[in-house]
Amino acid sequence: MGINDEVVQEVGREVGAFINDDNLVQKCAAYLRSKAQNGLFESHGDAPIMSNDEMKTIDTSAFDALLAQSYEESGIVTEAFAKTFYLGTQLLPPDAQKAIWAVYVWCRRTDEIVDAPRKPEDTNMLTDLSAWEIRLENLFQYGIVEDVLDLALLDCKIKYPNLPIEPFTDMVRGMLMDIPDLGQDRYENFDELHLYCYRVAGTVGLMSMPVFGCAKGYTEVEAKEPALSLGVAFQITNILRDVGEDAVKRGRVYLPRDDMERFGVTEEQIMAQKVDENYIAFMKFQIDRARMYYDRALRGVPMLSPESRLPVQSSLDCYGLILDKIEENGYDTLTKRAYASKWEKLAMIPFSWYRTLDISKILPLPGDGK
Repeated sequence: MGINDEVVQEVGREVGAFINDDNLVQKCAAYLRSKAQNGLFESHGDAPIMSNDEMKTIDTSAFDALLAQSYEESGIVTEAFAKTFYLGTQLLPPDAQKAIWAVYVWCRRTDEIVDAPRKPEDTNMLTDLSAWEIRLENLFQYGIVEDVLDLALLDCKIKYPNLPIEPFTDMVRGMLMDIPDLGQDRYENFDELHLYCYRVAGTVGLMSMPVFGCAKGYTEVEAKEPALSLGVAFQITNILRDVGEDAVKRGRVYLPRDDMERFGVTEEQIMAQKVDENYIAFMKFQIDRARMYYDRALRGVPMLSPESRLPVQSSLDCYGLILDKIEENGYDTLTKRAYASKWEKLAMIPFSWYRTLDISKILPLPGDGK
């Protein structure tokens, strides 16, 4: 589930097809559950664990290799669909890097249930999403997996036992908002849009917090608001970048209607892909709002563990480049798609590194003191 033709086309091959031995997958899951801290998972008939004697005598090389492949597949999917996000993960320590890949792949598969093309006779989207949520609950409560890609998320939960299920279930609620005819494809105001942005992206910040860790003197409670702002900033950026594509290809307008009315921008204009002075003024306002969330997220970077600061800072800086590109394109997000090249992102990393240093607060880079 969540792996379809679009994913296969983007990755270039079938994902997760390197193993068709479900028995081995389930044995690997039992091995992983046996390594979990006491009480992390409830007992279940479909989720056996290995005895201490088995753990001492069994050859685990096949399980370790299978888990490594599960993580590798997750990294491949992350790189294919989220290049800026993936670049940030390349700066993380290996365990944290793989954990973030596992989280992203779960999010991607959730998104594909709603957004991937379906045949007209396939009306099971709501059923599929409900089954996906039950599957998630079974993994978090009992450690049950259904395919090889689940192994990576199971291992992530075991390594980061305080990984909460709530942001995952909230993301499913966000996907429900995108279901055609049942969900929401128009937003009356920013409060409504903010809820959507939280559910489909702010949740990722909360999922990532246990992996990133906090610096001494800070708690996850204190870092929560910046983590939420991180995801919301990214999602607003996505929305502004994809206005034309969302409208024409999907019939969705992820823009606050009250803001549109205030600036004299109409839905008909968006569907006709007509950029005028009203639309430009409207986009300037929305970009300012997005940058406010970037600023809020930036306040959380010093709260993170030292090894996580550069990955998060670089992701913020590189994603923020998209807003710069929108401006360079004359605020035309109806007929043009703003993007930053790989080399522009790589060139940004030294500046991101400097921003994580204490001296940057005394001697900020040009433009950072604004």
